[in-house]
Amino acid sequence: MKSLVIGANGQLGHALVRSLSTLGTVVAATRDGERVGGGRCEAVDLADGAAIGSLIERVRPDVVVNAAAHTAVDKAEQEPDVAFRINAQAPAAMARACARQGIALVHYSTDYVFNGGAHRPYTEADPTDPLGVYGESKRAGERALAESGARYLVLRTAWVYGLHGHNFLRTMLRLGAERDELRVVDDQVGTPTPAWLIADTTAAILEKGIQADGIRHLTARGQCSWCDFAVAIMDEATASGILPRKPRVVPIRTSEYPTPARRPAYSVMDVGRLEQEYGLELPDWRDALSRTLAPQAAP
Repeated sequence: MKSLVIGANGQLGHALVRSLSTLGTVVAATRDGERVGGGRCEAVDLADGAAIGSLIERVRPDVVVNAAAHTAVDKAEQEPDVAFRINAQAPAAMARACARQGIALVHYSTDYVFNGGAHRPYTEADPTDPLGVYGESKRAGERALAESGARYLVLRTAWVYGLHGHNFLRTMLRLGAERDELRVVDDQVGTPTPAWLIADTTAAILEKGIQADGIRHLTARGQCSWCDFAVAIMDEATASGILPRKPRVVPIRTSEYPTPARRPAYSVMDVGRLEQEYGLELPDWRDALSRTLAPQAAP
């Protein structure tokens, strides 16, 4: 199988290149044609729909895996045109090119398509209602794929973290080494999900073959607040020797940490349908964190 990974320098793209290599050839594509850590790869401008189509036509992969996204939630409020161009228009161009050539497309979406008002895990059938530009742009990307005629799978995920790129885990580890006390929001609930789990699960899905077009939810199991997640990170990091001491983590409310974009208060997603269709057993978020921070964990 030949896979084209678009957005290969991001935290998810980085993990996908590793995971998908077990299935065959992986062609990486980044904005400037350079890989983080060195080396050349394909270059693609996500603002240029024609260039996206030309890349797919020239590489002719068996599957396109789009890991590129505008994920700066607060910045999206100030630059909605950029957010929609990357999160909606670029995936639409990929889907059109894939439809023309009979190529499957895997794309990633977000828990931010929901408004956070639920009191039980969201299913794929629940109505979407984004609170801000980021969620709106990702929902527009989902709709573009559904209308394209391409064979596609959208995997909605949440609270993505890892040892590569910019994310909550790396921020907490940095601050935990610098400070004696951390103040972390405790009234937003979701499911921390490591990039390696998303990438490995994507590889498992592609190895079996996409069962049906549509949207599926892919996160770890369980739920916690950001504060709970921070406490777990400090526990694991001190136990494994990553941090020499454990800082105090103080819970605060969202209102004490105002941001330009509103966040869903509850964004846990039901992963049962994905597990059933592909014979998967996704780990609890705590177990996934332990594996991420294990001494033998891949960088």
